[in-house]
Amino acid sequence: MIGRLFRFHGGIKPDAHKDESAGPAIQRAPLPRRLVVPLRQSARASASCLVEVGQTVLKGERIGEPEGFLGTAVHAPTSGTVVDIARHPMAHPSGLDTECVVIEPDGEERWIAHAPFDYHAASREEALAWLRDCGIVGLGGATFPSHVKLGKGAGIETLILNGAECEPWITCDDRLMRERATDILAGATILRELIGARELVVGVEDNKPEAIAAMKAAAAASPHGVKVVAVPALYPAGGEKQLIRVLTGIEIPYGKLGGDYAVQCFNVGTAYAVYRAVAHGEPLISRIVTLTGNVDKAGNWEVLIGTPIQDLLPLARPRADTDRTLLGGPMMGYALPRLDVPIVKGSNCLISASPRLFPPPPPEQPCIRCTECAKACPAELQPFELYWFGRSKNFGKAQEYHLFDCIECGCCSYVCPAHIPLVDYFRFAKSEIWAREREKAAADQARDRFEFRNFRQEREKAEKAAKLAAKAAETRAKLAEGGAGDAPAAAAAGGEPGAEDPKKALIAAALARAKAQKAEVQPQNTDNLSPQTQAEIADIEARRKALAAAADAAPPAAVPTDAEPRP
Repeated sequence: MIGRLFRFHGGIKPDAHKDESAGPAIQRAPLPRRLVVPLRQSARASASCLVEVGQTVLKGERIGEPEGFLGTAVHAPTSGTVVDIARHPMAHPSGLDTECVVIEPDGEERWIAHAPFDYHAASREEALAWLRDCGIVGLGGATFPSHVKLGKGAGIETLILNGAECEPWITCDDRLMRERATDILAGATILRELIGARELVVGVEDNKPEAIAAMKAAAAASPHGVKVVAVPALYPAGGEKQLIRVLTGIEIPYGKLGGDYAVQCFNVGTAYAVYRAVAHGEPLISRIVTLTGNVDKAGNWEVLIGTPIQDLLPLARPRADTDRTLLGGPMMGYALPRLDVPIVKGSNCLISASPRLFPPPPPEQPCIRCTECAKACPAELQPFELYWFGRSKNFGKAQEYHLFDCIECGCCSYVCPAHIPLVDYFRFAKSEIWAREREKAAADQARDRFEFRNFRQEREKAEKAAKLAAKAAETRAKLAEGGAGDAPAAAAAGGEPGAEDPKKALIAAALARAKAQKAEVQPQNTDNLSPQTQAEIADIEARRKALAAAADAAPPAAVPTDAEPRP
């Protein structure tokens, strides 16, 4: 059992801005005119389409079949008609397109037949398959498939429920814990049984007193021994590895997962989705989204997956001076290049930004190596060194300084007195390294194909030569076994029997076989011929035999050489 709290290295305390949206209760967003449901809900996996244009679907009906190990199903958020299956822009800084199913709601909200899933009576594999088919993924932002994260059902001592929500402005988990704490713990209990954990701990930042009180009340009423712990509000305490460090003292190095150290972490929103999937048989078709920032009506709404952001923003009434919209928090989120993109399972917050709330960054100045970034880095890196290596494109050295340990939390950029966008340099360096590794892998693959092609050609050439040699040896063996019977062939080759040139003997034998085969060939289509035609054929064959006999009897023509005068 956890006895005391620990501290991770670095961290910052930005203005929380939680009160703007944490007060109002969760509201249900109205149905949009159209729902654009991406079949790729994350960068890790996509789903194959199961519906056709013109097909009528029910709420909760599966429209995407999971593909691959990390795949999860995609479902229709409401009842209606599939009006299009095409590529649409996705909620990503690149603005690239992805395959989407466009549904026109009928307003009736007709559900498919669904019922609770008795996971006690089912095997563990069946329970994990149920979560996969219900499309359950991590709702903290990473959207990692929950059925994969549950592992093998053994080796986990502590299950941590992440309610820290350390990113400024975001309050969707806060409101969820305040209003649905009992359901969250019910889902956490299901996760605990499936993963085989001995203890269940809920970590909530201490700047959420109402959520802590609600979770403690639900834990007190639960017979499963749940402990709710208030952790210091220090960004990024909500990071999985940082929260594990605070609650257990275990440091998870890069390249390792919590499961390797007998601890696993799930978001409170994920636990609630697991409860709905098991207790009610409902797939993941909606999530809580915070609408805040430069708006008149900040709050949290329960939004259907696939709702276009441009249809959702008016609910919060953005002010006239709003100049851009951020998806996610101000530390790790990004400005949307367009607003016709849909809400996906990983969308937790929309911030309407203005020059007053988020002033343009000052001009970038030279690095003075003050090491403030290193003091704030929760991964204990040296961002000032990584910055120089990334800027000079010395990517090998950047990797030596553990570039890929960076979690891109933005703490270094936040404290930098030179206003250097350090995280942007790190993202650039990572992308360049990945691109070069892909190019190297492609070049290695092309070289392997070329070398195998050469090897195959040499092998086929050797096999052909071996076959020819074997055939020649077989012929020579037959000639040797023939003995005196080969005398005519030897004479035809121009030598004495037993002393002829082997090559001439082989040629003579081949000619003899060809003549024999030719003699065995019978003319075709000679049935039911008239007597006149048969006489003509007999005459032609007689002339042909006479010409062949004359050619065999004629002596070979002398071949002139350079020593003999030409006529």
